[in-house]
Amino acid sequence: MSETPGLLDRAAREEREARELAPWAMKSADSLGRAHPEDHSNFRTCFERDRDRLTHCTAFRRLMYKTQVFVNRRGDHQRTRLSHSLEVCQVARSVGSTLRLNEALCEAVALAHDIGHPPFGHRGETALQELMTEHGGFRHNNQVLRVVDLLERRSPEYAGLNLTREIRESLLKHESAEVWPEEFQPRRRHPLLEAQVADLADSTAYHKHDLVDGLTADMFTEETLHAGCALWRTAAERVERDHPGFLASTDDKNLRVERIANEVIGACIQDLTIASAAAIQDAGITTADEAREADGLLIRHSQELREQVAELHAFLYEHFYRHPELTEFSAYAREVLGHLFEVYTRAPSEMRPWFQAWAEEVGTARAACDYIAGMTDRFAESEHERLAD
Repeated sequence: MSETPGLLDRAAREEREARELAPWAMKSADSLGRAHPEDHSNFRTCFERDRDRLTHCTAFRRLMYKTQVFVNRRGDHQRTRLSHSLEVCQVARSVGSTLRLNEALCEAVALAHDIGHPPFGHRGETALQELMTEHGGFRHNNQVLRVVDLLERRSPEYAGLNLTREIRESLLKHESAEVWPEEFQPRRRHPLLEAQVADLADSTAYHKHDLVDGLTADMFTEETLHAGCALWRTAAERVERDHPGFLASTDDKNLRVERIANEVIGACIQDLTIASAAAIQDAGITTADEAREADGLLIRHSQELREQVAELHAFLYEHFYRHPELTEFSAYAREVLGHLFEVYTRAPSEMRPWFQAWAEEVGTARAACDYIAGMTDRFAESEHERLAD
């Protein structure tokens, strides 16, 4: 029973989860807990508490000035890591709640999934991978765990955010068995369903917004997209059905693009939800643990949509991600981050005092990597300028 009659406190929320969530959802009351024991919150479940810690942490705020595809200064309308993470959270919440999964857990994983990314997006990640080749490497999923476990600071009693085991493990969704942390052994076949939802929400969100950003930046045309992408053609047909004559008559490119792109993401979310529900039912699972040992991932698109999403991704790879402007951006990321890494490893005193002390614990190269990975685009550029001599 609720500990506080009349209020939806933690006990009442856990009762509601037991009553309303699907049998295969991860229940807050079943969490394996935190590395550093804490008293339970009076009013929030453990996963709600983790979601809130992530929302308020420094690394999450920095996402506002970290590149998604375009560097932040290029314009005011392109996505940043922060806006992308919020869009992923929205998709994960929509899919997870409809499937009667743990919505707070879906949200927390979605909000945290990119806080280990360095400045300049995937180009910065590639640059750090190259720089850290001889120092243990750099993997952004592992860096997310370093951020929440070691680099964030919220208590004098422990490092990190002290998140629950379920969220911490979910952040490692793409890590291979060879680098899987001993703490999380034995490695399960699949992540929790909530983590699978967040993973598909990630690709669903970035496919949609990369379409919009690529079109508005004139990196490819609507005609090219219409010819090369069945998802776009079908979405345009639905818009024409709902708004006869609109697409041909309007001069408002932004409205036209947004309207079709919204149909694209709506179709993807609907298909993902329906196909996943069918896969879960067909698998005959009855618990969250059974879902992790199923024959395959249970959060997935139908075969038809999977093929269309693959076609869309191939189109974006050819016409957007490999665009000359972004290729030049890769060289710029290597130049800036390579310069910072060289200076900091040669002269650790150029880093902030906390990271100078951190270098004595983890080594200069790893401390420099942690420092650089946490930077926003504009801070990395200002440091590059400051240290240019």
